[in-house]
Amino acid sequence: MDPIPETPGGAPLEPHQPSPRRVKRRLMAAVIVLHAASLLAAAFLIVRSRGDGPKTESGGSAKNILNLKPKDSVGWVSIRGPIMSSESGKPWERGAEQWARRIEQMAETKGVKAIVLDINSPGGSVGAVQEIYTRILRVKEKHKDLKFVALFGDVAASGGYYLGAACDKIVAHPGTLTGSIGVIFNVSNMEGLFAKVGYKSDPIKSGRHKDIGSPARPMTAEERLILQSLIDDAYGQFVAAVAKGRNLPEDVVRPLADGRIYSGNQALSLKLVDQLGDSVDATKLAAELGGIKDENPRVRRDTEKLNDIFELLETRARLTLGMSSAGLTLGAAAPTPRGLLYAWAGGL
Repeated sequence: MDPIPETPGGAPLEPHQPSPRRVKRRLMAAVIVLHAASLLAAAFLIVRSRGDGPKTESGGSAKNILNLKPKDSVGWVSIRGPIMSSESGKPWERGAEQWARRIEQMAETKGVKAIVLDINSPGGSVGAVQEIYTRILRVKEKHKDLKFVALFGDVAASGGYYLGAACDKIVAHPGTLTGSIGVIFNVSNMEGLFAKVGYKSDPIKSGRHKDIGSPARPMTAEERLILQSLIDDAYGQFVAAVAKGRNLPEDVVRPLADGRIYSGNQALSLKLVDQLGDSVDATKLAAELGGIKDENPRVRRDTEKLNDIFELLETRARLTLGMSSAGLTLGAAAPTPRGLLYAWAGGL
């Protein structure tokens, strides 16, 4: 029978408790993994910064000297999950800033004539959605000939639809859940619960509305009007964006924008999407709009590689350390929905 392992002080270890030597090995493995991650990220950024080939003394690339042009292609950027601002802004996180940056990088990639925005999201915070939306418009203004096609996946509702409205065309599956055009601001009233547990809030504030939305007390009629005015303003921005993007009068959009969701088939009949189809149809449409003649256009997903690397390293680190996904987060932020939301509540 194997001897029972002991701590340095002689006390036997619990059966489930790893030995100090094993813990040390795991920590060393984690350090090695993180060091490898930093090297891979640095290599990736260096390669990206060099463009399509080594620069010559005249400033051109080797490909240009050989008169080789990058093959015309369709860029592909995926936006998945709730659309929120990332917690730290690190480049491998998933958030509005990172998605907007990836769109810009793809637009700057030589040979890319059109971009498919692959959207599978119930929406998110107003600021995060508008960050990506305005970045798309800025890219379109800078690159006049670059076309955008939105591809709606399982869900492209509320803020997800808002982003689609910035694109030149929208392709949806017949069963896609979309629409939910509107704004929501969640306010909880936990006064009854607080009373049961003996909790009482007594804020010291600079003005009577400073604690507006507090869950510790009922909302006043005046406060409800203030919040409703915020909702109405953000809602007007949403309706205007849809009307502009879909080339529809606002008085046509408003009856459709009561927060309800539509199937892709219903959205087509209401002119909220342009055609029904899948990823192949979206790619072909983008190629057509971008003037690409190939029957099977090349698709570029280069800007997703850095995130894929870190997700792989995160998984490996968890396995090495025996940690759950909650104990280590390298690849994605976990923002909490708050404030004004362009979001379908049923999808969050």
